[in-house]
Amino acid sequence: MNGFAPKVRHSLACLGGSLLAANAYAAGTIDLGDGRSVSIGAGLRAGYSMVEDAAPSGTDDSSDFNVSAARVYISGAASETIKFELNTECIDCVFGETDPIGAGGSIDILDAIAKFELSPEFNIWVGRMLTPADRIEMNGPFYGLSWNQYNVPLLPSDDLGQAGLLGRDDGVTVWGATGKFQYSVGLFDGVDGGPNQEDNLLFATRLAYNFLTMESNPGYYTSGTYFGTAGDIFTVALSYQQQSDAIGTALNPSDFDATMLDVLYENALSGGAAFTIEAEYKQIEAETTATGTGFYLQDGDSYYMTVAYLFGSDKTTKYQPYVRFVSTDPDTSGSEYEITELGLNIVFRGHNGRINVNYLDTDPAVGSSFSGLQFGVQVQI
Repeated sequence: MNGFAPKVRHSLACLGGSLLAANAYAAGTIDLGDGRSVSIGAGLRAGYSMVEDAAPSGTDDSSDFNVSAARVYISGAASETIKFELNTECIDCVFGETDPIGAGGSIDILDAIAKFELSPEFNIWVGRMLTPADRIEMNGPFYGLSWNQYNVPLLPSDDLGQAGLLGRDDGVTVWGATGKFQYSVGLFDGVDGGPNQEDNLLFATRLAYNFLTMESNPGYYTSGTYFGTAGDIFTVALSYQQQSDAIGTALNPSDFDATMLDVLYENALSGGAAFTIEAEYKQIEAETTATGTGFYLQDGDSYYMTVAYLFGSDKTTKYQPYVRFVSTDPDTSGSEYEITELGLNIVFRGHNGRINVNYLDTDPAVGSSFSGLQFGVQVQI
């Protein structure tokens, strides 16, 4: 069960494998007076995918329409410092008729956070939330640069059940910023039961430094591009997660840790144009000799780079072609593979309204290569 197993077929079928709930950037606010308010928003990602030789016949191209994410965002404030966030996901939309995580219904709670936001430097969130991690995790599918962010090896909270749900886990995060330095540190349940008979907690942290303009997002969330509206960005971040006895079986447990280095560079050019580079190196240590029913993770190194150019225009619609390259190198079993994505974002209202067309091609060292074409739409209110 070790090694990097490409999850691209699932990713294509789900139009990018939208494993994370959208960050609730988009919402309308109702003022309740006396410092209280409620914000309500929603997000939808849907489209069409075609994968070469993936039809039931095995020789014909698959052809599928999908709703890959349908979310409702609710957040609010009881005072200037006490706030909350509640986001839901249509589980049936993500996974279809088969619910592999046993969520027990078509709608599930992704975020349920009590927020104590005391100052820019120090804040505490308690509940179910994103575990601090690399940029693609903090982007969520709605704020990524490319359409397919999640075809790289993922973390325990992405493993659909025993260690969290869709990038979320129950725990506490302390976060803040001072100067151009941003931090988030958290403790979470992580893998609960199974190999973790001693009930060890998952430690997760993300440390980022903004060399140019300070990125501005809710909490410790991120974006993969700002479409040139945030000025010149150059941010370098180091993330780390660790949990003892997190993989394997109760009789043969092993430790897990992951180290991730990610970079975002965006140069805002004249006329509304922008040049963007997003890149990451990730190392996951999850080696185990256990076999049978247990909790397993992909073990090895990976990296990706995405390069994009947004054409400036006085018109509402802008065009952002991009190319993304992904490479993985397993330390134990499994096969090395590479993924190339050629895409075009047609941008109407930033991350709140865009269309994407992309072509995805994989080249595994062992097994057959395959490719697919996608068309997707994304709307948030």
